[in-house]
Amino acid sequence: MAHLILASSSPRRRELLQQLGLEFEIFSPEIDESVIANEDVASYVERLACAKADAVFKHYPHAIILAADTSVSIDQQILGKPDSKQHAFEMWQVLSGRKHDVYSAVCVRTSSKKSSIVVRTQVQFQTLSCNDMEDYWATGEPLGKAGAYAIQGIAARYIPRIEGSYSNVVGLPLHETMQLLKAVKALN
Repeated sequence: MAHLILASSSPRRRELLQQLGLEFEIFSPEIDESVIANEDVASYVERLACAKADAVFKHYPHAIILAADTSVSIDQQILGKPDSKQHAFEMWQVLSGRKHDVYSAVCVRTSSKKSSIVVRTQVQFQTLSCNDMEDYWATGEPLGKAGAYAIQGIAARYIPRIEGSYSNVVGLPLHETMQLLKAVKALN
């Protein structure tokens, strides 16, 4: 396989990609992650994944670039990463007792081709009490996580059901990632 670069500093994406047995390097680009007015979540994550791939491609034009972006969405609203305890609690109050969507976009870029895909998974949260929220916040896990939770961690206790790709909710839909890599002939 040609040289593979993961355009992400996410430890979760690194672990997921390692799970596939692939060798890669990491180069995390700095891009503007602002939402454009009236942009739906699927378009948003795809735009960011492709922008990350394009940014890293400038540094590694002969490599295969793999980039991704994940967002949590409910009621047409994108829930980013919490910037405070209050912000996390506001997100959990919206998610509590309801289903929401997790969207991840994956973009693979080479010198001759760029392909992307968006994957949606539906996640059900149990009704959260104030004590649940206080206890979860105290773990430190919600920091830096879209929607203020990590399904692969302690938050799993609050999630009775998902419909779709588990690895998508963690941050990189593995099946679809492999299909994209194969499509650009990155793998034999």
